Amino acid sequence: MSFDAPRAAAALHTLRRTGAVSHLPADLAPRTEAEGVAVQRARARLLHADPPAGFKIGATASKMQAYLGLDGPIAGFMAGEDLHPSGTELRWADLRGPGVECEIAVRLAQDLPAGPCTLAQAASAVGAVCAAIELVENRYGAPPAGDLAAIGVPTLVADQVYHRAAILGRWETAWQNLDLAAIAGRITINATERAAGTGADLLGHPLQALAWLADSATVHGFGGLRAGQVLMLGSVTPPIWLDGPGTITVAFDHLTPAVLQIA
Repeated sequence: MSFDAPRAAAALHTLRRTGAVSHLPADLAPRTEAEGVAVQRARARLLHADPPAGFKIGATASKMQAYLGLDGPIAGFMAGEDLHPSGTELRWADLRGPGVECEIAVRLAQDLPAGPCTLAQAASAVGAVCAAIELVENRYGAPPAGDLAAIGVPTLVADQVYHRAAILGRWETAWQNLDLAAIAGRITINATERAAGTGADLLGHPLQALAWLADSATVHGFGGLRAGQVLMLGSVTPPIWLDGPGTITVAFDHLTPAVLQIA
């Protein structure tokens, strides 16, 4: 029997809306990353988000791969309604096991086709860079990160790899003189620094992460990257799982901080 991605996407969409664990039954669960991507795209169509507003990379840093028990990065789409400017306030009551991550985001000025991509080709497509917060959710079971062995990586891919929202700092268009590999980032919760890292934590260079994304299974499944899309290149720190409302700030040297209020 062929895999029914639209049916799996509809079931996953219902789980997301009802607040149930994102655990698909065996007859609907994707068995491979490619099937997980097919579910992603089918769900993006349900959300009228195909083409999507952007993509996120999960587990770009080796420390994140180790944290999640993955062999490499994985990627998910982002809908436009889940992209927010710095200073946005979200309600704690609307979130499920939330965590926050310290990220660098880029906005494309030109298309990048799906396929092999060099760092130079990635850089030439970038129009702007910003500090960003990814808001993630544990939709996979016991805190803090859920039971990934039970859920499975293909379903994690189908479910946008923990993604809930992106909070974007002010875009820097004159970014070419920044040393994005050496740039230092830190995340604070209620003015207390919780973790720090550098751009080199992202596959050695943030734009190397973008090059990886261009040739990823997810981007192949969506038909390439498009001008105007926002791409979250991964967290330079492990996620900080939250225990209540507060103010989250991500700051990178030479970039305007991104701030999220959770009330």
